[in-house]
Amino acid sequence: YLFLMKTFLLTILCNFTCSVIAFSQSSNLRWIELNPEGTTAVEGNLTEGVDMPDLSWAWNSAVACFPATQASKFTGKHVLYALELPAYTELEIDLIPADKSANFSLYAYEVGTISESNTVPTLSQCIRCEADHKWDYKVKGKTQDHTRHVRDILAIANPYQVIIGVVGADGLKEGAYRLEVRRKG
Repeated sequence: YLFLMKTFLLTILCNFTCSVIAFSQSSNLRWIELNPEGTTAVEGNLTEGVDMPDLSWAWNSAVACFPATQASKFTGKHVLYALELPAYTELEIDLIPADKSANFSLYAYEVGTISESNTVPTLSQCIRCEADHKWDYKVKGKTQDHTRHVRDILAIANPYQVIIGVVGADGLKEGAYRLEVRRKG
């Protein structure tokens, strides 16, 4: 009986591990490790991303990342990064395009555990999603440059996993950038 039970548990563990490995290898996620003391920076290019013709996940009310009226700002290549967000931690995320005239957008969302069903474009719900893109009009008392910023990605008592999307606006498919993730708390 004990032998059968060990064999059963080992089979379940192997199946779970194999499916997790298959997901991470087949997905387009780039895992980054947070610097516990400050800022984590990665360099990238939109050419490393994927096209995402269906953006309807973003304006689904259980996601609410950006409205359909702003879809054109997310029509270029999407480069996706993933990271672990420890409990009692807040993140500030900055995207700095190498070319100041390039139009980029940025989004980040939190989920309990990353899986194929909660990774864009199949995302049906998340804990929180924030986005930044070029404004359509001036905002009184504020100015905007070529950089994009996402704030309020946070975990209180429970840890989460975060997916960050670096995107070209208006169909932009190429362009170098620097992504900076600052840990607060």
